[in-house]
Amino acid sequence: MTLRNVNGTKLAEMVLQGAHHLKINSQMIDALNVFPVPDGDTGTNMNLSMTSGAEEVKKISENHAGIVSQALAKGLLMGARGNSGVILSQLFRGFSKAVEEKETLTTKDLADALQGGVNTAYKAVMKPVEGTILTVAREASEAAAQLAEQEEDVIAFMQGVTKASKESLKRTPDLLPVLKEVGVVDSGGQGLLTIYEGFLANLKGEELPEASSQVSMEDMVNAEHHKTAQSFMKTEEIEFGYCTEFMVKFEQEKLNKQPYDEEAFREELSEHGDSLLVVSDEELIKVHIHAEYPGEAMTMGQRYGSLINMKIENMREQHTSIVGSKENRQPKEKSDYGIVTVAMGDGIKKLFESLGANVVIQGGQTMNPSTKDISQAIEQAHAKHVLILPNNKNITMAAEQAAELAEVEVAVIPSKTIPQGMSALLGFSPDLDLDANKSEMTSLMSEVKSGQVTYAVRDTQIGGMTIEKDHFMGILDGDISSTQKDQLETAKALLRAMIDEDEDEIVTIISGEEVDQDEINELEAFLEEHFEDLEVEVHKGGQPIYSYIFAVE
Repeated sequence: MTLRNVNGTKLAEMVLQGAHHLKINSQMIDALNVFPVPDGDTGTNMNLSMTSGAEEVKKISENHAGIVSQALAKGLLMGARGNSGVILSQLFRGFSKAVEEKETLTTKDLADALQGGVNTAYKAVMKPVEGTILTVAREASEAAAQLAEQEEDVIAFMQGVTKASKESLKRTPDLLPVLKEVGVVDSGGQGLLTIYEGFLANLKGEELPEASSQVSMEDMVNAEHHKTAQSFMKTEEIEFGYCTEFMVKFEQEKLNKQPYDEEAFREELSEHGDSLLVVSDEELIKVHIHAEYPGEAMTMGQRYGSLINMKIENMREQHTSIVGSKENRQPKEKSDYGIVTVAMGDGIKKLFESLGANVVIQGGQTMNPSTKDISQAIEQAHAKHVLILPNNKNITMAAEQAAELAEVEVAVIPSKTIPQGMSALLGFSPDLDLDANKSEMTSLMSEVKSGQVTYAVRDTQIGGMTIEKDHFMGILDGDISSTQKDQLETAKALLRAMIDEDEDEIVTIISGEEVDQDEINELEAFLEEHFEDLEVEVHKGGQPIYSYIFAVE
């Protein structure tokens, strides 16, 4: 059987089979993961990224290879996770740009597309490292260029590309010493080969086995000592502990004040971590960085627009969970500082983690954590000095009791609201002692005004104000400032009471679990109309009880 070109339908089939083959082998690829950080998630990240691309391809009905490749690139960019996932997205982004006008693809077109992918991916990586997925992609594309000069059969061509990828993958331990030390090939390169194997199987009309036979883990991992590939490194040796990913949706108003330059932004971010990837198009910036203080990177991104699709993972925790049971681990050395805070809602939890919190206890209004809960969180922080932000006046006493019981030095920052806790965290400095940090962080709380919108559970009268059951209340720094039947109008009234146009510069909106996007958009439009000089930040907090939490500074 000879195939001289690939149309849109066939390319879509190749993508779907490549994605499926990657999915069923993702755990094997995870087990190989040691570079850049041995957190054991390369296969998972590549699988989730490729699955996102495949889902976009499924939506395409046109039999046009360029359109299919554009859908794959779009889906990969939006779903890209981790170093490997972002690099994979760039490989197929460059692939897509090379063939976007082509209805069918010849071997020459495919070779050009593979080279375009390599060029785009290398450009996206701040410090390309050989012996990784980049090497496998590059050497495969070099082989593809040679093959295309003499081979018109797409099946034979892809067979040669796959063979070259496999040979390149075998050489990765010679290029990256950590791979040779552990006895594995590069996990990202293995993931790319797995996709190419899926492409080839589809072209040949073959079914692939449910588990790859290409890599023998017994051969590749030191079975004598029963080690995972991640065990060569100690958790405390991970310099930048948080795998941080976010996207920035461009906003023209911000771009007018701070024009975006991809190279300059990448260079600036490089000072705050490693494993950096920055890619952008006309609408979005995608950032991946391993950082110790993720909030700093996100704040830099906000100069150009609004943050979306944020994800932060603690790689030290990931690594610790992989390398073995607690009994087999050496005790982890305590860090100098740990920060414990209390919050409800997944979005607020992520916000606090992005600002540097080590442990976020689920709790708040109606669900106050106990002294025991806070004591356990202090232990979990595993630090010589611990700072606690209760973020609710009803939790402060339990926090102070836990501080007295602790075997390490603990200071309680008396934050009464989520905005106060966030403001206080911005004042933390690892270079200050515990008392100085407490003083600085406590003083910053007075610079933020806190507002909440919630509802009344019964009819009542407070401070001469009549409040009806199920009506909404606007609470400003602990005092009810307004009550109305409509949630949005209550929010607007509260913001009017909070904002001083002559002094305030930033308002942060944290939406609750039941607030819909249309209402948030309307609230943003209200602020733009009435307070045009204010910078507005919006986050989905997902918190119960409070439909909105506002911070004004």
